[in-house]
Amino acid sequence: MRANKCPISVKYHFTRRCNKACGFCFHTESSSHIELMTNIKRRLALLQAAGMRKINFAGGEPFLYPVQLGQMVDYCKEVLSLESVSIVTNGSKVTRRFLARHGRNIDILAVSCDSFNESIDIAIGRGSGNQVTKLYEIRDLCREYGIKFKINTVVCRLNFQEDMNQQVAELQPFRWKWFQVLLVDGENESEQRLRDARKFLIRDEEFAQFCDVHRHGRAPSSSILEVVQKALECVYWDEKSFISKGGLYDWSRDQKSCSEPHKDLQW
Repeated sequence: MRANKCPISVKYHFTRRCNKACGFCFHTESSSHIELMTNIKRRLALLQAAGMRKINFAGGEPFLYPVQLGQMVDYCKEVLSLESVSIVTNGSKVTRRFLARHGRNIDILAVSCDSFNESIDIAIGRGSGNQVTKLYEIRDLCREYGIKFKINTVVCRLNFQEDMNQQVAELQPFRWKWFQVLLVDGENESEQRLRDARKFLIRDEEFAQFCDVHRHGRAPSSSILEVVQKALECVYWDEKSFISKGGLYDWSRDQKSCSEPHKDLQW
């Protein structure tokens, strides 16, 4: 892989375990393996040497392993000096204790929110009766610890007609990202899989309808566990697609507005 084509942003799914059961999830638990921290750090260092500037820890649910997650977050900031360290979470396991200890090294905390109706969250498989309340609590914690608060929404059959403008305006995330629910071969495309997402599918026109309703509130491989340097050579990174989807944005927390309400929502 040519140096100028090396991905600058990496999403690291270090676990496939999750405490939720979202019916459309494409990243189902096929393994509970967690790599040794010494190996994880070595591979993170190789990624950084290859050009990585931003890392996004995802799962599964990363906060099921707070000790390992905290070690990785601190290593990426304090040792590798990455520009941006972010975490994607369903929010259920985020605690003040964790953020008090590691929040200084977290630039962005992205929380999945598919509906502000608890019954819909429960029907999707994400809700537990306090999903919305927890979202507001995390927003407040992010402001307190100077972390950029982001929302991710999967648009599906159960929520594509929901108007979320009022709640998002109240939460004031710095970035709100929408995803159209999709089928992934081998993961969620049939009843033979752990998840069958077909009943959650929507047409492109229905996704466009959701986008139109919320448009004024938005601005829209081979395993690397073996040898990262060799794996990078066969990883396909679509640079144009990455940029067109808004992959490049102000992803560091080095600005005074991290703990203040955000007037202009980024996409």
